[in-house]
Amino acid sequence: MSFRITQLDGIVQFQITRPEIHNAVNHEVIDGIALFIERLAKPDVHFGVITGEGNRAFCSGGDLSVFHSLRTEQQAWEIHERMATLLYELAIQPVPIIALVNGTAIGGGAEIASACDYRLVHTDAKAGFVQGRLAITSGWGGTTLLQVKGMAYDQLLRFTTEAEPLSAHELAKLNWATEVFEGDKWAALADFLVKMKQHHPSVAKAYKKIVTAPLREKAVLDRIMQEAKTCAELWEQPAHHEAVDRFLSRKK
Repeated sequence: MSFRITQLDGIVQFQITRPEIHNAVNHEVIDGIALFIERLAKPDVHFGVITGEGNRAFCSGGDLSVFHSLRTEQQAWEIHERMATLLYELAIQPVPIIALVNGTAIGGGAEIASACDYRLVHTDAKAGFVQGRLAITSGWGGTTLLQVKGMAYDQLLRFTTEAEPLSAHELAKLNWATEVFEGDKWAALADFLVKMKQHHPSVAKAYKKIVTAPLREKAVLDRIMQEAKTCAELWEQPAHHEAVDRFLSRKK
């Protein structure tokens, strides 16, 4: 199994369990995210958490050994549309969701974290929208989500076009990282939630509904789908496939 979903004390945890491949997303992980979203809607759930197994990677994005077989725009669109839809649904869930960034979060992994309400980033972790290195753009709605959530125009444009993973402290300056932590990630999560857990869960849910109102406007989902379509169009181009071939050959 490529993922694990557990629940304790009103907190549902989704953990990608592919540390040997930097917790990259495959079809099974995508199915797991869908199950996680279903669980978040249950009345006994107060918070959601996403993380990766181990201490090296939160998520390295799509598994290129799996998805490089997608050659055409239509094939790429099918994956991007599903993931963009799931991350949009994740962003508007009724409970606060925390990305526990225990290690590297790049490409689609950074998009998954961007869909969450909070990002707790380990001091040794790095994150970034590095899709440009493969001659594509973000395809799961991450850029649109960050823009609607208020990331400054010039910072967002630089974050995406430079395609460089940033350090935890650089991410904090960018306001992408909510907090930077050292040591055990579960202890950091407990410390982060202690104040919110003092109040009835209905409080956090009510505020979540208020602050996500802009995200729930239809125009946002339309923009997210256009973002996914743009990535699918670039995916089909020779520049992307050549870049992936170079990347995979270096790994060998």
